Parts: sequence; structure tokens; C-alpha cells
Amino acid sequence: MFIQTESTPNPATLKFLPGQTVLEAGTADFPSGEAAAKSPLAQRIFAVGGVTGVFLGTDFVTVTKGDATEWDHIKPAILGAIMEHYQSGAPILNDDAAPATGHAEHTGEDGEIVDQIKELLDTRVRPAVAQDGGDITFHGFDRGIVYLHMQGACAGCPSSTLTLKMGIENLLRHYIPEVLEVRPVAA
Repeated sequence: MFIQTESTPNPATLKFLPGQTVLEAGTADFPSGEAAAKSPLAQRIFAVGGVTGVFLGTDFVTVTKGDATEWDHIKPAILGAIMEHYQSGAPILNDDAAPATGHAEHTGEDGEIVDQIKELLDTRVRPAVAQDGGDITFHGFDRGIVYLHMQGACAGCPSSTLTLKMGIENLLRHYIPEVLEVRPVAA
């Protein structure tokens, strides 16, 4: 098994490409070791000292490290953990853990606008942020403000505010006049 790595715009995050399917559909975000209890793969990676986050996509694993940790020191151990996991035959997620589909449900009078927002996020935004090892999920729309949650490499990335404001906000405002602003939300 040959696992490739790619840098991301977030210097604290690396993208690992095992060359095999990670999740059939959706994503899974593990911002802490405790949250990783639902994923044997994430647990193995968190066992490597200095790991502060694991994010699973369809064909990649994004790992975030702490500020005091150097990639040169933990990258080989993370590669080993991913390889060991695939060789073990253990599941990526436990049976009781379902991958996230990407968007919170929205009920109310803005349903048509929300559908348009979700469509643009799914077709234009999510594929681009997945290239960088992350994901973005819809959390709500209220009085012209779109609330989004950034995950994986995008969470805590120095350029995430620029991505939200200059990229996503401008895109949504161009296609949907009712959108006035985009704001980030914490999980």
C-alpha cells in the first residue's frame, strides 16, 4: 500500500491519500480523541502524539497537528497507523456511526432559498474545499445570513475567513440576491 500526502492551505493539516475508499459517502469529523471513539481508524491516528484532529472524506484522511508538533516527527507514525488500519480489516467507522451528509435540515419560509444555497455549496464549493482536505456544511439561513461550518483542513486555516468572505459569500450573493452575508459557526 502506497499512501500519498498533500499539503493543504492550513500548515497544521496534511492530507493523506491511501489510494482506497475511505468513506463510501459523506464525511466524518473528529475534532478530538474522545470524538474518535466512533472510528477505529481515527482512534489509531489519535494514538500518535501531537494529533489534534482527524477528518475523513471519500478518498482521503486529513490530519491536524498541534502547534508544538513538527510534521517530520509524526508523519511516519501517521502513515504507519493508516497502513496498519487497512491491513487489519477493521471498519473505518463503527456500525453505530453514520457519515455526515453535509447539511443541517432547514424548515421554514426560506426553503427555496436554502435549497439553492445547498445546491451551490454541493456543486461549486464542497468539491473545491475537498481538494484542500476539508469540507463545508450548511448550518442555517436567517435574515439574509448564511451560517456555515468548516471542517478538516479548513477548520482553523488562516485563509478560511478569506475563503468564506471573498469566495463563498461572493458566489452565493451573485446567484442568490437574498444572501447578504456568510458567517462561520463552530461545531
